[in-house]
Amino acid sequence: MATPAFEEIVEDFEFLEDWEDRYRHVIEQGKAMPPLDDALKVPATKVDGCASQVWLHPIIEDGVFRFDGDSDAMIVRGLVAVLRKLYSGLPLAEVLKVDARAEMARLGLNDHLSAQRSNGVRSMIERIRKVAAEHV
Repeated sequence: MATPAFEEIVEDFEFLEDWEDRYRHVIEQGKAMPPLDDALKVPATKVDGCASQVWLHPIIEDGVFRFDGDSDAMIVRGLVAVLRKLYSGLPLAEVLKVDARAEMARLGLNDHLSAQRSNGVRSMIERIRKVAAEHV
């Protein structure tokens, strides 16, 4: 159920044997992501439940979901980038069908993130699902 962009990350991770390399790859994903305009870093786009500051700005056009996002922490910014690749470009109804936990597990992220980071990822996923559900 993942997008082709997410499948590329899965393939990249298959070649990265240790967690440090995977961690660096996640950070690189975040560095490659365009920054979120400061005007969009407002309470309405801020994600609660994250140890660092995280903003997700959903964009829904013609029934297709995508979002821009940002964080003040490099690894979290990378996780936002990974989630963008998982969800962006999907029809709204498909967003709700994605088993994000299972997809992220394919990257081995569930085993290597701190409890706080894992909670943050869950909060981001919940926000994405909530926005999609409101627009289906």
